[in-house]
Amino acid sequence: MRNKSCDIFCNVIDNYGDIGVCWRLARQLTHEHGIAVRLWVDDLSSFHRLCSEVDVTKEQQVCQGIEVRHWLSAFPEIEPAHLVIEAFACQLPASYIEAMAAQTRQPVWINLEHLSAEDWVAGCHGLPSPHPSLPLTKYFFFPGFTPDTGGLLLEDDLMARRDAFQLDPLQQQAFWQSVGVEMPSSHTLKISLFCYENSAIEAMLLAWSQSVIPILCLMPEGRALTQVAEFFGLSQVLPGKTYTQGRLQLRVLPFMEQQRYDELLWACDINFVRGEDSFVRAQWAGKPFVWHIYPQQDSAHIEKLRAFLKLYCAGLPPDVAQSMQNFWARWNVENSSEQPAFLGIAQVWNDFLKHESVLRQHAQSWAQQLSANSLVLNVLNFYWKIDRMRDL
Repeated sequence: MRNKSCDIFCNVIDNYGDIGVCWRLARQLTHEHGIAVRLWVDDLSSFHRLCSEVDVTKEQQVCQGIEVRHWLSAFPEIEPAHLVIEAFACQLPASYIEAMAAQTRQPVWINLEHLSAEDWVAGCHGLPSPHPSLPLTKYFFFPGFTPDTGGLLLEDDLMARRDAFQLDPLQQQAFWQSVGVEMPSSHTLKISLFCYENSAIEAMLLAWSQSVIPILCLMPEGRALTQVAEFFGLSQVLPGKTYTQGRLQLRVLPFMEQQRYDELLWACDINFVRGEDSFVRAQWAGKPFVWHIYPQQDSAHIEKLRAFLKLYCAGLPPDVAQSMQNFWARWNVENSSEQPAFLGIAQVWNDFLKHESVLRQHAQSWAQQLSANSLVLNVLNFYWKIDRMRDL
């Protein structure tokens, strides 16, 4: 693939998951496989939060070996790449689609879908979608957790870097110093909290403040800070500041770039994550985690949550699986038609926490199992399969 090119199109919706996934994908294609990648992004300001090298004033620039283009409504006349990835069903420019159709050897066109553990995903993965008027075919590519799906984004060296970090006290100490916290004692429960607005937050913080063991919560800057401020009786809480109540010490962190966020997940004992990108990174961390799934209309997200839990909990003892299901359901229940999330949150949390060691062992085994199914390798194999079919 070293003489091949790839165009990735990313439309940033309302969070950082879209560009987060596309940026990881672009870097992996370039750095590990030598592919010339152009990353088209319509919102450079959001991109800049993930990668400080991005200059929001430039329409064209190179960041970490990747050509970054500001995707504007007036799209330039360019030659399409060999591989075209349309991320999360964004609409490609009409002129670009026509240019693809005009190529003597047309690009392989992939629509990279959102991640889901639902049963139907495997049956739809790789399906063709012929263009209604042009001689082009788009293929649906579904990330997933089973071998019959597209797998997950995983850099070649990620697991080795994770293990080295977790075995090296000096690396850990440097991380804690970098976030303005002294190296926590082994008796302190370290939690990362990254979530959307959630009616369960204040009750969860109260339960942590009443914990029998000290809890250090690291909370990256995000949408839920208003609720945290309300819990502490403040008008606002600020990045770089620490807030204490009872046994809880909460440190608000400035927005973190991707590699630093991985280190946060590796350093903590339990990780609360949201959306898609941090959800996957928490699984590679090999630690117990709690997912706040992106809410959808008619509580459609709850079915996606249950589908993942069904897969993930299959190897757990029944009582441990039940405790995990109960806590995840309660953390996400504010977005469903069930009872309010704040009822009984301390009870389901304590039940979840008592299984921490079993959940940690399971998380490590799960990460190892998933690592055999690389999304990038599957994308490249799919490209070769489709491209070579044209020669038959």
